[in-house]
Amino acid sequence: MVTSIPPESLIDSVRHNCHIADARHGADYGMCTYLMKMREFYRWERGLPFDAHLSKDEVGDWLVAREALWGDVAEQDFASVRVGERHFDAFDSQAINAALEPFRLVYSAGLVHGARPHFFLAELEAREKPVDGFELWLSGRELVRCLNAPPAMNVGKTIFLRRESLRRYLWEKLESWRWSRPRNALARALACYPFDDDVETALDRMTDNELAAAREHEIGEYLAGQRLGWRWNDMLLDLAHTPAELMARAVRDHLADCTRTLPMLAATNRAASIHFFAGNLSAMRRQLFPAFDAAYRQWLVDNEPEPLREIAGRGARHFAALAADLVALHRAHGPTAAGRIAERVRANSL
Repeated sequence: MVTSIPPESLIDSVRHNCHIADARHGADYGMCTYLMKMREFYRWERGLPFDAHLSKDEVGDWLVAREALWGDVAEQDFASVRVGERHFDAFDSQAINAALEPFRLVYSAGLVHGARPHFFLAELEAREKPVDGFELWLSGRELVRCLNAPPAMNVGKTIFLRRESLRRYLWEKLESWRWSRPRNALARALACYPFDDDVETALDRMTDNELAAAREHEIGEYLAGQRLGWRWNDMLLDLAHTPAELMARAVRDHLADCTRTLPMLAATNRAASIHFFAGNLSAMRRQLFPAFDAAYRQWLVDNEPEPLREIAGRGARHFAALAADLVALHRAHGPTAAGRIAERVRANSL
């Protein structure tokens, strides 16, 4: 629980920066995805339950007003974050979180895919140090957030794991699946929970399970970053908004999962999370790792985790070597390396 009421000036300054980030990057999504995210953003701002009917007129009016607000702030600079009488650079998460300790809050600022700025402020549930050298902060109810709300972020030596954002992400997955109800891995994952009877309970259970997988992925991300060094982030900045950036991120995601997530899933052999992992892989990640699909299909037949353990080991070696290869290409060719990197990734699926 929060030990004292957070200052309104703090919330206002973070919200202002969220509006600027949304104004600059909210339209980066395709139209259908953008409208779905805005609809759910409206639900979050109004504090409405997931089974509440949303009026098209009310959502439409809100969307028009929000886009007008974005038009007003898009060219403004990010504001300092105010905690009491102190002002902090908006991206100085470490100093801001130190100042927020009396309020039992957590703040994060950083760059997500495509070097997009991102901010959130939430109630703090827990802190831990699962691996030497970095911390994991688990947040609960969110007070301020951007349109894009990634359930987990790795910022320097800190992982931010967001329970509420993960819960909403899973809701969006359910809503998207319900459009056509394909009989796939995601359907198998959703069938493990009572979504037809009690959406809120089902989301709570699924969120608890997938927090464990998200935790392992983020630890894997941190370990991959330690292995690859600062040159990896320099490379991503040069690859921003290119197909090579998406490919490089997919390679590192596979490295993280093969290092931590898949071994954990194999150890627990929890069907719901294994199905969700398989069903949640992007098209890019499936294309780069067809051997995982073969292992998953074998697991479906005999429910034995050994194929998952085996492919995790092979994948960890393969994607570590490929990631190092990409860094070497960027070191040799700098900002012009995007084409070579994309070609190297295409030629090295597993």
